[in-house]
Amino acid sequence: MFVTDLPKQPPLFISYLKVGELLYYSLILFILEAWIYGIQLHDAVLNRGKIAILFWLSCFLFSFLHIFLVLADGWSRFQNYKRAKDQFFVHGFNRRICDTYIVSKCQRIAATVAANELGYKDQIDNYYKQKGVKWYHFVPYFMVNDPLFLFRKKFWNRTFLEPSYQSRFDYHAIQIKITQ
Repeated sequence: MFVTDLPKQPPLFISYLKVGELLYYSLILFILEAWIYGIQLHDAVLNRGKIAILFWLSCFLFSFLHIFLVLADGWSRFQNYKRAKDQFFVHGFNRRICDTYIVSKCQRIAATVAANELGYKDQIDNYYKQKGVKWYHFVPYFMVNDPLFLFRKKFWNRTFLEPSYQSRFDYHAIQIKITQ
């Protein structure tokens, strides 16, 4: 495929932040929660009984663990973004590519950022709208359909352990060639 009008490509770090924007907002909240719960835990260890210590320890561990889960999820969504961008670049806007990333809000964001950087934002937004996806669909569809998702290997692999993907194209170099 020869692209004649590749939109201006943002730095990769900016794309990384855009892809995980919602995740990184929650990361800030989990860091704040862990800090607050850590203070409460420290106070409970010094001044309270075992039940208070167990309560604040469980709250602290919940928030602290989620810091790493959010970082792993952000990394996985960035891998989705790079793969989707390559797929859109090679095949153009394609509904089958969109369907691959429709499962969760974060995956849809990854695909939307990739599509936007290639000039397909309106098409992907319209497609997801036609499929009934609403802006408030934050909970991944598989969680609603399968309450035991936490016990599925596919969930852990696809959410937190997405393999590293090396982009096949240097979009900045392509953009420079096109503008010359």
